Amino acid sequence: MAALAEATDAREVARAIRAGDRRVMARAITKLENTREADYAQGQAVLESLIADSGNAIRVGITGPPGVGKSTFIETLGLHLVEQGKRVAVLAVDPSSPVTGGSILGDKTRMERLSVRPEAFIRPSPSGGSLGGVAHRTREVMLLCEAAGYDIVLIETVGIGQSEVAVASMVDFFLVLLLPAGGDELQGIKKGVIELADALVVNKADGAMETTAQHTRADYAGALELIRATHDEWRPRALAASALEDEGIVEVWNAVLEHHELIRSSGGFEERRRQQARAWMWKLIDEGVARAFREGAGMREAISREEVAVAEQKTTPAAAARTLLEAFGSRKR
Repeated sequence: MAALAEATDAREVARAIRAGDRRVMARAITKLENTREADYAQGQAVLESLIADSGNAIRVGITGPPGVGKSTFIETLGLHLVEQGKRVAVLAVDPSSPVTGGSILGDKTRMERLSVRPEAFIRPSPSGGSLGGVAHRTREVMLLCEAAGYDIVLIETVGIGQSEVAVASMVDFFLVLLLPAGGDELQGIKKGVIELADALVVNKADGAMETTAQHTRADYAGALELIRATHDEWRPRALAASALEDEGIVEVWNAVLEHHELIRSSGGFEERRRQQARAWMWKLIDEGVARAFREGAGMREAISREEVAVAEQKTTPAAAARTLLEAFGSRKR
């Protein structure tokens, strides 16, 4: 009976989310983000009731180094989309406080104009120490927002780093914001980020920095010519914009739409979504296996023992790993 009641509750919550109840949606997201198994299971039950309604939004990942103006850019872009009659969800992944574990920056305070618009939903989530600052449950929250009828989901990451790979694996269009720079400062793009980008946008192209920004854009455009495109139908491009002055935002969004239409018409859109879903499933499997490995009966003691042996050079890491894997396998039989 308890299982039936939970299933009924999940369907009722799903209906409320479909109807646009933001408070119910926020509570469901909190369940998904919760580390308590019972709460997470409840959030998953709601998501399973909504999965057929998801997948219809344009997913855009936005990253860039600290100080590039990500929040201002996202707010300006979000306001532009809202004015076009779109509903926009912003999933902003905040750094986690090492003391409380909660979000430090609080993106609602950094997007004041967008946060008061009823067509927009902004959800800052603590990264929780996950890879590159991408919140562990970001993908699931994204699906829930789609099921709630949001047309565009913007995912902001903490900054340049390993997060780019994680974000690029869950979005349709990956946008990298860059600062006006020159000369040797352009070398920073060689860390792989340029190969992931569908577009590079030099932000803060205004005032005294406008000329520098345009030169930087031209330099990046030249660099993109040397990079193999991730899709045969699309050549990544370099653009310039000023989020502060609301300049170049329309051109950036038009690039997203052009990319979206090209990928859809070629059939690559559906295949990319399928690949992302499979990759997500295997990531969750890997995480589950790793958790079971560490928390299995007797495994903590065995792991501690082998760690000491490796540290004291009494055995090799390979031999220790083999011993632990054999111990784990014997417990599963």
